[in-house]
Formats: sequence, C-alpha cells, structure tokens
Amino acid sequence: MPPQRFVFLPTPSLFPPHRSMFILFRTLARLCVLVLVCLAITSCEDNTIEPSRYGALEGVVLDSRTNAPLASVVITTSPATSSFTTDAQGKFSLPNLATGKYTVTARKTDYTAENANVTVEEGTPTSVTIVLDKASGSNRRPNNPFSPTPADKSTGQVAANLQLKWRVSDPDGKSDSLRNDVILYESNSTDRRLVLSNSRDTTVAVTDLKYNTTYYWQVTVRDKAGEVVRGDIWSFQTSALPDNRFLYVREVNGNTDIYSSDNAGGALQRLTSSAFIETAPQLSPNRDRIAYTSNVTGQFQLYTMNRDGSDARRVSVLSVDGYNNAGLGYHWSPDGSQLIYAHYNELYRINRDGTGLTLLATAPEGRHFRECDWTAQGNRIVVQTVGTNIYDSELYLMNADGSNRTLVQGNAPGRLDSPTFSIDGRQLLYTRDVAGFDNATGRQLNAHVFLQNLDGSGLTDLSAASTSNASTTSGKPAGTNDLFARFSPDGSKVIFVNSINDNLSAPEVWTMDLDGRNRTRLFQNATLPDWR
Repeated sequence: MPPQRFVFLPTPSLFPPHRSMFILFRTLARLCVLVLVCLAITSCEDNTIEPSRYGALEGVVLDSRTNAPLASVVITTSPATSSFTTDAQGKFSLPNLATGKYTVTARKTDYTAENANVTVEEGTPTSVTIVLDKASGSNRRPNNPFSPTPADKSTGQVAANLQLKWRVSDPDGKSDSLRNDVILYESNSTDRRLVLSNSRDTTVAVTDLKYNTTYYWQVTVRDKAGEVVRGDIWSFQTSALPDNRFLYVREVNGNTDIYSSDNAGGALQRLTSSAFIETAPQLSPNRDRIAYTSNVTGQFQLYTMNRDGSDARRVSVLSVDGYNNAGLGYHWSPDGSQLIYAHYNELYRINRDGTGLTLLATAPEGRHFRECDWTAQGNRIVVQTVGTNIYDSELYLMNADGSNRTLVQGNAPGRLDSPTFSIDGRQLLYTRDVAGFDNATGRQLNAHVFLQNLDGSGLTDLSAASTSNASTTSGKPAGTNDLFARFSPDGSKVIFVNSINDNLSAPEVWTMDLDGRNRTRLFQNATLPDWR
C-alpha cells in the first residue's frame, strides 16, 4: 500500500490580516504609555530639589607656649573654599560657607601646621580655636646674658646711684629684639625688687641702695618666640657708709624725707622713705644715732635711727606737739643720753631708749613750748614759748632741771624763732622778722639771723652784713628770709635756710661767717639743716 501523505491546511483567521496588525500595535502603544507614566512618577519621587543652606566659621589662632594670638596665619578648608589670613589679634572669619563638615588647616612659617574638624551649621557661626606649636629647630633660645657691670662679686660700689649693665646675644642673630627683666635683692632678704621689665635696654639705674650691703641681681632674657633664659645670679657690695656731716629735710614728689650728704651734696643718702612726714633731723653729740620726728601715728612723735636710716625706734610717749609745733620742738642733751621735747604747755626730758619720762617745766598761762636747745656750759636750756598766734613768741633760759626760768627775749613785732646756744654757751643765735609783719599764717617778709650775749648785750644782725667776694652772695637778697640758724661744729660759721618770702619757692641751705660775710649756698630744695 503506498505511503500516506498528510497535508495541513491553515486555519482560517477570524479577522482579516490587516485588522490583527492594528490590534497588536495598539496594545504595544498602551504598554509604552503605562511604562512612561510609571517612570515619570518614580522620577518625581527620587529627585525633589532642596534649597541651599549656609553658615559661617570664625576662630582664633594662638601660640601654644605663650597663649599669644598669632597674626598672618594662612587658613584653608577641605572641602576647599577660599584662603584666609588671621589679623593682628589672631582672628579669622569665613562667611557664607555651605553647611556641612570641614577640615580647617592653619599654617604659619616656623610653626607646625594644625588641623581642626568642624561642622558648619545654619544660623549661629561656628567657633574654633587652633593652637600652633613652634616647629622643631626653627628657633633657638637666647644665649645667657654676660659681661655684667659691676663685675660679679665686686666691692666698694657707690650706693647712691649705680648703673647695672650687661650684654645679650641671640644664636638666631636677632639680638635687637631681645627683651630683658632684672631683679635685685639684698643678702638675707627674700624681698625681690623688679628694677627693669620687658625692656630692650641692657642698662638700668638703681638708687637708694644701702651702704656696706651685698646685693644680688639676675637678668632674664626673652626672644620674640617666647623662649626664655635666666642668667647667672651676680653680686656686688656697696661701699662703706660715708661720714656725712650734714642732715636736712627735702620734699620730693610730695614726700618729705630726711637726707644726709657731704658739704657739696655728694654721697647723698635718703634716710627715710615712708608716705608720711619725717622731719627735723639732729645727729646725736656722739654721732651714733639720728633723732627726728614723724607723723606716721597721726601726731608727731620722736624717733631715733642709725646713721644709714636703719633701726628706726620710737622714743616719745607723748607727742611733740603744740601751737605751731609740727615736730620741731626737741633737742639732744649735751652727752647724747637724753632728749628734751615740747608737749603743748609742758617740757619733758626722756632717755634715748624711751624710758624715764620726766616733766621739767610748764609754760606760762596760755602759752606752749616750741623750739629749744641744751648746752653743757652751765647745764642750761633755752626754750621758745608761743601763744595761739605764731608771731607771739618769747625766749626763756632755765636750768636743765627746769628751775630758775628767766626771760631773755620778749615778744616784739614779727616772728621770733630758733634759739640756739653758741659752742661756749655764752651767746644765743635766733631769727626775727625785722619787717614786724604779724601774720596769722606765720608768713615772714624779712627774717634776719641775730647773735647776742645771754644778757642781751652785743646784738649783731648777721643777715645785714655785706661782702665784696664775687664768688658768694653779697648780703641777704631782698624778698627773702634767713631761717633755722645753727652754729657749725667748730663754732666758726652759721648754717641756715634762705627762702623767698612767698612761701612757695623751694628753700635752700646756706652758710656764713659769724660776722655775716661769705654767704655760700650748700644745698637746693633743703631745709632744717643739722651739721655735726
């Protein structure tokens, strides 16, 4: 039987060929639209646009050792923005930074760069402090100070005004920028005196040093980078106390203090230095202690001290006080073991150590004791008494025990002051205003120095004398007063104060011969002299 063959005939389409193609394309189109819509929706959800946000960054850069601000430091950031530089106060400011995290870097020559991580937020500026360390090996310490003057361990240095000198050097060649501090202190003392501070000077003057005293001093040197080196401790010893024969009072910058010097004003030594008044110095007859008065307690009290101003001791129990008596009314005994002093209407004697207070005399009714003197010749006292008005003045002689009081100079027009015995005790020196000017404030117009015998005879006006010596003043200048007169130690001269009578000009200390000739000025701006 022959093989059979099957033939498959296509099934007839339900639609015509062109219509089925149309349906296919329409379906594909709808699918594409749906996909695009989905993509659009997804895109809108993932790519929302946020607004930009900004903040600010500000800060300061400091030196790690000195904590001083550093200028001209370069400031950069990461992510990068702009480069900034610190000002003279070490400050910087970066405005309008996009918010976010940054690394801030500070760089300066000779310093190690430093980073700081910050977060900049919107609103309040972000603050940062960056501390820089000196780069290793970029700066070296100054060398030790050297070549001191006075030389180390030197002796015999002048105490009144001494120049300390030294030399400095810098290994980096910047010696002109080095700064110096100098401290000075006495041996056996912890009180350090800063005599120079933060100065480029390599010399400094020191004053008011004590005589025969060892001093130590040290120089500290500092460079611009803050490196510090302290030098060796050097020492020197001041000269022995000079045998100054003159004491006087001087007012400097409102302070009234006691000074000593030679007859030319040399070897000047300031003996007191408190904020109160120290006045009326008198060297004891044996020349070991200086008596003076001070109002440090509120009233003038009597004190003694060593000749170099040390070891001040209060002597009086009652004040040196009374009518127009601002600490003037006292005097040593001839042997230096006691003192007499005025306390209102009473005259007292007291031992130099403050013991043995004894009442010697009481002033006449309505009067107070004031200035006084005590001579070994006849062991007598001369004392001034004054009334409520300073120009109401009298002079009395009495025995050293206060007995046998005798009037030797009565009240007369013009002030009468400063009675003093001659060396032999036979004459009196005093001053009187010959203008007869009775002024309640105590002003005098023409005060002269007078010398007379104890009995009132032999009166001599020393201020009226004249001289032809061209090197000295010819007589007392008009418009001036001669005041506070005393004899020289050998009795051949008179030391006194001359002052313009306006009570405004600085007084001066002068000397003259016993006949009033050869007036010679010793010291300016000085009063109440004592010469022993």
